[in-house]
Amino acid sequence: MEVRQLPRGRHRLSREEVSASQRQRMLEAMALAVHEKGYTGTAVADVVAGAGVSRETFYQHFADKEACFLAAYEMAVDAMRQAMAGALAGRPADPLARLDRALRAYLDLLASEGAMARVFLVDVYAAGPRALQRRREVQDDFVAVIAGIFSAGTAGDRFACEALVAAISSMVTVRVAAGELDDLPRLRAPLVELARRLRLTAVERGARASA
Repeated sequence: MEVRQLPRGRHRLSREEVSASQRQRMLEAMALAVHEKGYTGTAVADVVAGAGVSRETFYQHFADKEACFLAAYEMAVDAMRQAMAGALAGRPADPLARLDRALRAYLDLLASEGAMARVFLVDVYAAGPRALQRRREVQDDFVAVIAGIFSAGTAGDRFACEALVAAISSMVTVRVAAGELDDLPRLRAPLVELARRLRLTAVERGARASA
């Protein structure tokens, strides 16, 4: 992730376009500052300096550091959603193939965007109760996506999807926190295999119950 500055001198951008560019730069600067210093170590001054804007401009867009961080978090969430939605377009029949595609998009994006990955998975836990609540909601949304892939219709199937998402989140977060981004894509195949085993277990349990 790199903060993109407006060109120096006169330009033909409207006031709205300038404002949107300033906001985007501040979100990117927040992600980069958090990546380098952590949430608690990041100050508004770091965001202002990184984005090349004034403190007045910052407070025109955000009430405080927390508000800016939450907006940066939403930027990361949107990027994740778009990547996974694109991967799932076309809906291949096999659920495991769909999961494989979704995980590839998810892990590749995190591996390529270290600052965004840290905001999304690590420092969100240090940003206060509002961030934690939003993180929980996003994780629930991820469970819903996995449940949709596997057509999970029972409480037990839904719980298996929640357990799979918890395993994915934990394994990915540990690696992002340690800066081991190159290891993320290697998790895809083992996680798909884990999902296959969970699915087979459910099938076998259902077969025994009907015997």
